[in-house]
Amino acid sequence: MLRTHTCGELSLEHVNQEVVLCGWVQRVRDKGGMIWLDLRDRYGITQLLFEEGKTQANVLEIARSLGREFVISAKGQVIERLSKNDKIATGDIEIRISELNILNPAKLPPFLIEDETDGGDDIRMKYRYLDLRRNNVRKNLQLRHQVARHTRAYLDDLDFIEVETPVLIKSTPEGARDFVVPSRMNPGEFYALPQSPQTFKQLLMVAGFDRYYQIVKCFRDEDLRADRQPEFTQIDCEMSFVTQEDVLNTFEGLIRNLFAKVKGLDLPEVPRMTYADAMRLYGSDKPDIRFDMQFVELKGAAQDLTSGKGFSVFDDAELVVGICAPDSAVYTRKQLDELTEWLKRPQIGAKGLIYVRYNTDGSLKSSVDKFYAEEDIKKWAEAFNAKPGDLILIISGASDKARKQLNELRLEMGTRLGLRNPDEYRALWVLDFPLLEYGEAENRWFAMHHPFTSPKPEDIALLDKNLGEVRANAYDMVINGVEVGGGSVRIFEKELQKQMFGILGFTEEEAQEQFGFLMNAFEFGAPPHAGIAFGFDRLCSIFGGADSIRDFIAFPKNNSGRDVMIDSPSVISDAQLKELAIKVE
Repeated sequence: MLRTHTCGELSLEHVNQEVVLCGWVQRVRDKGGMIWLDLRDRYGITQLLFEEGKTQANVLEIARSLGREFVISAKGQVIERLSKNDKIATGDIEIRISELNILNPAKLPPFLIEDETDGGDDIRMKYRYLDLRRNNVRKNLQLRHQVARHTRAYLDDLDFIEVETPVLIKSTPEGARDFVVPSRMNPGEFYALPQSPQTFKQLLMVAGFDRYYQIVKCFRDEDLRADRQPEFTQIDCEMSFVTQEDVLNTFEGLIRNLFAKVKGLDLPEVPRMTYADAMRLYGSDKPDIRFDMQFVELKGAAQDLTSGKGFSVFDDAELVVGICAPDSAVYTRKQLDELTEWLKRPQIGAKGLIYVRYNTDGSLKSSVDKFYAEEDIKKWAEAFNAKPGDLILIISGASDKARKQLNELRLEMGTRLGLRNPDEYRALWVLDFPLLEYGEAENRWFAMHHPFTSPKPEDIALLDKNLGEVRANAYDMVINGVEVGGGSVRIFEKELQKQMFGILGFTEEEAQEQFGFLMNAFEFGAPPHAGIAFGFDRLCSIFGGADSIRDFIAFPKNNSGRDVMIDSPSVISDAQLKELAIKVE
């Protein structure tokens, strides 16, 4: 080894020892008679000391020639620091240097390699290998390593087997767009990169592997955002001879174990909510339950407290629904107007906002007092269980749109009122999703999860009667309003799988061509099985308290799906295209 210690391990117990450190120059402070140099490696920072009269002249000369990010080797004696630094682990000591060697000089980096850098996103992604030297980015990847390590340990203890599945597979029409790979040896034919190992893990259950997992790379050619990348990682799992209850208990255990081992937190028992209740109470299938503000319908299936008063906005609406923001009656008219404009943005598309102030003196003041008497408004306040000091915010319109808009408003109010504490974690199971959703543009039914999801046993008869009422034997885990995982009990009988393909618009020939290998396998004794996949990158970002998954991926893509560091994707030569039998107009 070129070094005897790292830059993060020396302390007072090493005083008087001679050590050799290697690393990168963080900064140099030359005060004339003395020079201090901060040396950095993956493990921390150690201060090096050079003194006129005590340090050899040639060593001082080298020290004064150093720039940021030079790679050096330094030998010296550990001494106690006079002015200690409690912000770093090695802050009690420094090294009086006797030998100094430049292992490699460095150009001045395009941004500061410090926690608070002056580099913007674009420049840091272009020089990602420099960005990875920064403590906070490196710690994110160390956290990722810990999540993976504890995931494997937990699943290994439960007799799961890690099995690698193929990366070059068959393209399928369901789901997101595939990335495709041309085959040179089979001109005009293409592989696809897997969106998930779904069919392979089901085949492993047919093969009798019983409990499988894989921390696996997946690929989807989708539009990107902060929590989505074209290549991403899943914790992918499957189990045989289990019920939905078994899956929920097993993987709730995994998540609680990860919180305990990685975050040192005791995550409470995870509550459960049906999809129907999530949409009714929160307008979202991934509700943030760190705070309340559940929806209350003033006009809907259960009651109508708004019609017949001459207010056409409510009279003509399919749904009138609202939330009660606690202790927010102090909102001024200007603040409410700003909130209304926020809702009217194209991203949300609400037409307006009605409010009711429940003043601290017990009086009620609404924006529709012209149409509704005080006794009407009082009934509204009772429906919301509002108390003096609260603010009721109401949206109306078509049911689905109004719920989505109110969900956005609820989250925004939760943020403004400080109710979405990033240091608080609340997990939730959402169950009983619809099996199918109807595509108006395509005029056909689509699988809400994927074609291999089993309907709930009690709803199978509805497949011949009312497809919109069939519930899936499916489940999602949500943490702080973010979906982190989802799965289902699978179809394992050939005839039911054939029926499902038929509902989704496949002819028998198309189903056989695309998925014949799976249906054929079901004829050889397929066990009941179920599984789940967690978004590994997203889970890491939640543990790290970040909105974006990029800093938890070593070499991420930008919002255009480009790796600006290596300039990819890029064109390939005409010779390569010809070899792959690809013609470009």
